[in-house]
Amino acid sequence: MEGLFVFIIIIVICVLLGSIKQINEYERGILFQYGKFKKIMKPGWNIVLPIIQSFRKIDIRTKAVDVPEQDAITKDNVSIRINAVIYYKVFDASKALIAVENFYYAVSQLAQTTMRNTVGTVSLDELLTEREKISTEICNIIDEATDPWGIKVENVELKDIKLPAEMQRVLARAAEAEREKIAVITKAMGEKEAADNLAEAARIMSSSPGALHLRTLETLNDLSSDQSNTIIFAVPIEVLSAFGKENIPEMVSKITKK
Repeated sequence: MEGLFVFIIIIVICVLLGSIKQINEYERGILFQYGKFKKIMKPGWNIVLPIIQSFRKIDIRTKAVDVPEQDAITKDNVSIRINAVIYYKVFDASKALIAVENFYYAVSQLAQTTMRNTVGTVSLDELLTEREKISTEICNIIDEATDPWGIKVENVELKDIKLPAEMQRVLARAAEAEREKIAVITKAMGEKEAADNLAEAARIMSSSPGALHLRTLETLNDLSSDQSNTIIFAVPIEVLSAFGKENIPEMVSKITKK
């Protein structure tokens, strides 16, 4: 009898030791009794009775899932390839296990479908310039769809947008033309500013009798640094006024003939 009693004690101890299940801090356990959901098991050691009870562990950490490249067509009929990464976590472990068969696969497929559908509602320019806005829109759609599954979508980031080679060349030509346009406009604005400055300088010099002569002498000073045989005689403009304005054209013509 004693041997049988010891044997039973050993069996009970083994069963109890086998019934102790450890749930880590980043996990939650789903306990089933007679095949029905009973409760969510907290982190630590928990007792799971054999035969009548069973459990499953669910990781509640944030997951980063790479959405494979998808062929999509934009609103303006441009074929592109786009991929993304989605960040989500389980906020209700019981729903994630009971409401959907495989939430990992379900979230990935939903992200692919939503990404293709959303890209089809925007043009290529909007997709390239408003990437953050489109990512937020995709995130909101997926989050609303996965809420009954006990899943919270935290963020969606569009990683890469691949364009056909022909479209890349078209965009490159368009960008080059835009840069040339800016260069022409900038040059024209510079010419206008230079003309305005010259007109202002001419007005100031005309209002001061000696200003033009001083400017001429300054120019000659710059020419004197050039090592050449050119000889320049500076004649004040005021000298010509002694001959009268009506005689200036005649004198200029005589000098030119000589």
